[in-house]
Amino acid sequence: MDALMLLCRPGFEADCAAELASLDFVGYARAVANSGYLHWHSADIAAIDLRRLIFPRTGFRQTSEFSQLSESDRLTPLMAAIEPLGTFAELRLEYADTNEGRGLQRFLKRFRGSLEHALKQQRVVTGNGQRILHIFFHDSCNGVIGVSSDGEAGPWELGIPRLRLSGAAPSRSAQKIEEAWLKLMTEAERSHWLREGRTGVDLGAAPGGWTWQLARHGIKMTGVDHGKLAQSLMDEYPVQHVSADAYTYRPPKTVDWLVCDVVDKPARTEACMEKWLVNGWARMALFNLKLPMKQRFATVQTLLQRLETALGDRKVIIRAAQLYYDREEITVVVMPVERA
Repeated sequence: MDALMLLCRPGFEADCAAELASLDFVGYARAVANSGYLHWHSADIAAIDLRRLIFPRTGFRQTSEFSQLSESDRLTPLMAAIEPLGTFAELRLEYADTNEGRGLQRFLKRFRGSLEHALKQQRVVTGNGQRILHIFFHDSCNGVIGVSSDGEAGPWELGIPRLRLSGAAPSRSAQKIEEAWLKLMTEAERSHWLREGRTGVDLGAAPGGWTWQLARHGIKMTGVDHGKLAQSLMDEYPVQHVSADAYTYRPPKTVDWLVCDVVDKPARTEACMEKWLVNGWARMALFNLKLPMKQRFATVQTLLQRLETALGDRKVIIRAAQLYYDREEITVVVMPVERA
């Protein structure tokens, strides 16, 4: 059987495996708890769309493994395994998002230069096309080689964005929504929806990290929360603060954006988003669903199916992912097809 290698948040290996097992393909997982990755073995690897998976941050199709590389010459055996694979636009050197994995950063920083030089010299990495060469290191001498194409591995090495948090942001949650639209929306969709003059509501807004991100794109925001929004946010942008309950507030007219990062049971949040979208109070929604300790994928699957059923024959795009800046949650975006 062929194999996929998938990187995820440590502790979510079983959720990745459950998600893959829910697909209509025969296969099995090989994983270690809290390792930050798993292998999925199946004869139907080519049919699996990595872009639609929720729990993996990134992934690739495994072509070979390497072991016991000599510290004096790692390049020769790696090049011998890589050259038959063809040409690539990009090289990604990856590792697990664990303390042990992050301990490889210094080694990989040194090794990257010599490997990239060899790959470019042999015209393996050309900068052209959409194929990406992945080399995953368990440690400095053992790992996995693989390939992805057509953007299926996502936009970032390791599946981890390097986003700067501005000092003006009211909270660190501002990074979540930025990663969400970079990961879950295309460039054309971002251009369409993040347009000056649009309107939005942030349910459970305080202190205002998500409101701030949208307001700085020129979106006229209403932050709904009994708590206060950051004064700096109120001073800099024409944000309206409504002291009300996130679940009972209703907008006076339809808005473009509905966003929500309320800490509550996921079923309650989903029901609220469903109500807004079905009643046409918002044209699109981006929200987080907090996850239970157990049966996380089963919960996600049930709630997303419930949302899809409620929206009926409306032509919408629903995408979901556990983002790097998420923790015990996933992020969901729902957009009308005709406005994509």
